[in-house]
Amino acid sequence: MSENLLKVGFDLDGVILYNPVRNVRPIIAKAKKMILHKSKVGFYVPKTPLEQFLWYLIHKSSFIPAPGMKELYAALADKKFEAHIVTARFDCLKDDFLNWVKKIKADTHFTSYIHNAENEQPHIFKKKMIEKLDLDIFIDDNWDIVQYLQKEFKGTHRRVYWIYNFFDRHLEYPHKFPHMKQAVEHILHYNVLKN
Repeated sequence: MSENLLKVGFDLDGVILYNPVRNVRPIIAKAKKMILHKSKVGFYVPKTPLEQFLWYLIHKSSFIPAPGMKELYAALADKKFEAHIVTARFDCLKDDFLNWVKKIKADTHFTSYIHNAENEQPHIFKKKMIEKLDLDIFIDDNWDIVQYLQKEFKGTHRRVYWIYNFFDRHLEYPHKFPHMKQAVEHILHYNVLKN
């Protein structure tokens, strides 16, 4: 890949894969803050076989590729930018992740695809991978993670794009998009400006 190409990271669930359940995320986030009195970003890591099975079932809500895959693949075939999948899916979801890697032919289109094999906190794992891969743009659908990454990368060349959901659409954010297709179109425009 050319060093001049933008390096773009894509989250899996809710970005590469369409996930309608993500629309209830704001309700879950508010409940977590009210019931657990949590204000910091933090995610529960499933430990027991039952918990891991429940996580597997929850992630089955990501059931089809998101709108924009055709446009994304066309842009990658034309070498418009370099793409990486960075998912915080815990290691108990490795097999399902690898099944999706095959289904979307990630070997053909993406420079790399990485999951959270060490079960780190998702926001910390993503920050580390963005730095390791030297990504210019990272696209995520989780508002808490987007806010965390935006704060961490403030004042750098990195941009964090947000795929918002219906209930969060009113929130102000400079790089927000309703779906991946629109984010890809914006990246193509940005790439032209960069070159």
